[in-house]
Amino acid sequence: MNAFDNMLFQYKAATTEEKNNVLREVMQQVVLAGLSRSDFFEKAAFYGGTCLRLFYDLPRFSEDMDFSLLQTNENFDLQNYFPFIKDEFLSMGKSVELSKKEKQKSTNIKSAFLKDTSQFYDIKFQTAKQVKIKIEVDILPPLNFETENKLLLQPFSFNARCFILPSLFAGKVHAFLFRNWQNRVKGRDWFDFEWYIRNNVPFDLKHFMARAKQFGDADGRINDEKSLKIALVKRIKSVDINAVKKDVTPFLKNPGSIKIWSEDYFLELVKALQIEVIRGR
Repeated sequence: MNAFDNMLFQYKAATTEEKNNVLREVMQQVVLAGLSRSDFFEKAAFYGGTCLRLFYDLPRFSEDMDFSLLQTNENFDLQNYFPFIKDEFLSMGKSVELSKKEKQKSTNIKSAFLKDTSQFYDIKFQTAKQVKIKIEVDILPPLNFETENKLLLQPFSFNARCFILPSLFAGKVHAFLFRNWQNRVKGRDWFDFEWYIRNNVPFDLKHFMARAKQFGDADGRINDEKSLKIALVKRIKSVDINAVKKDVTPFLKNPGSIKIWSEDYFLELVKALQIEVIRGR
């Protein structure tokens, strides 16, 4: 058994759906390991649901990998780091295909924190069924966030630069409020929102305002705790909670954990949100 398959085996996945989730997660860890062998984390930080899953113990699986440059750099190209990622997979007995993905159309936001200024990449892994993860890098990021080095133990011990929890929470609420759900509500946003509240994570209003200024709230109408909570209540009341549950269920080991979800439940969560005032940025 090679190193990659050994990582898969440690999860003890049972169903086909869980096996696919585990395969993506192991791929995500190998990608991070490859990037850690370069100067990537001197220039960029990891954020989003997969960051929350791998480094902060979010109890759901996640699909995509989101990164933000620490400073604006329109000339940044993740393809310069492809050799590090490919070599890491090869060292574990696997090969992958990496390609840059051209945007089909221009939209302001694709996922939490993501804007037109992001670069898109696909990484494909061929098994009986092709498994793919999307890597996104924001090259013109809104700032006013903070980062920290976080340790990952697989496939070897290394550090990755990640957004701190309050800044991650700010990005999630930005997606929660302004993501264009179209015909499919993103239940994972709601799951993460609940997780932040239940874990008493303070909300970084300053970073949220920087993001909202770029997309969703250019006039700065959401600028304090009261206006933020009013916007959240309006969003919650506009959505079918059953559609929310349906979207997130495939990513949960314990679907029963969301049985309590209702409109009233999320309105109570909004009341518990804590604003963090971070000075000196």
